[in-house]
Amino acid sequence: MTSDPHHLLGAYLLGGLDAGDRAVFESHLGQCRECRDELAGLETLPALLDALPVPDALALTSVPGATESGATESGATEPGAKEPGLADALPAAFPRPAADQVPASRPLLHELARRRRTLRRRWVALAGAAAAACLAVGLAVGPLLVRAPQPDATYSVQSGGGLQFSIDLARKTWGTELAVNGSSLPSDGTLSLWVRDRDGGEDRACAWTATPSGRVKVTGATPIQLGRISSVELRDGTQQAVAVITVP
Repeated sequence: MTSDPHHLLGAYLLGGLDAGDRAVFESHLGQCRECRDELAGLETLPALLDALPVPDALALTSVPGATESGATESGATEPGAKEPGLADALPAAFPRPAADQVPASRPLLHELARRRRTLRRRWVALAGAAAAACLAVGLAVGPLLVRAPQPDATYSVQSGGGLQFSIDLARKTWGTELAVNGSSLPSDGTLSLWVRDRDGGEDRACAWTATPSGRVKVTGATPIQLGRISSVELRDGTQQAVAVITVP
């Protein structure tokens, strides 16, 4: 807290005092006509400051420490030079208050600079929050936009004991990819998937160890082109056919 209550006027006007300093200044205000007159002349200033565009408002932060006409490099004002007042701090495009309404008040400019620095930090925080929100939306929408390729053909078969067996066939430049999905399959031994072409030749697309649950999802491949496949056969460890899918 400053020992000179006069210097609290700027911070009081902009709402920058804590409860203790505010009580001290309001007590002083009742006894000091000079401060009352100055406060009355500046009562519209907060609304004017809030109307400033952000770039113009941020420009004010350089005023208190800047080297201006009549000031030395160390910041001291030369004898006879006019100390910069609030009107000098405002951008040229912003309407200036009348001269008798703007006393030379460096503490007020310092408080103004502090207020604008706070505003700048809030803008930066808001921009960061917006970027984070955009990233979250991108992560949520991404899986919807990147869909798995659709198969060129799908076939399924069911047999006794609840066995269900289906395959998705996808055409590739090198042959055909087969995605197998089955349930209630044999639960022991080795299972294999065989592809037969229309000339009678066959190729083993994949093989796997049976699961205790009888369920499986596995992907296989064959060099036989999709248009040349006549059937797909699931065989057990003894090479007996468990399920056969005929491809038209």
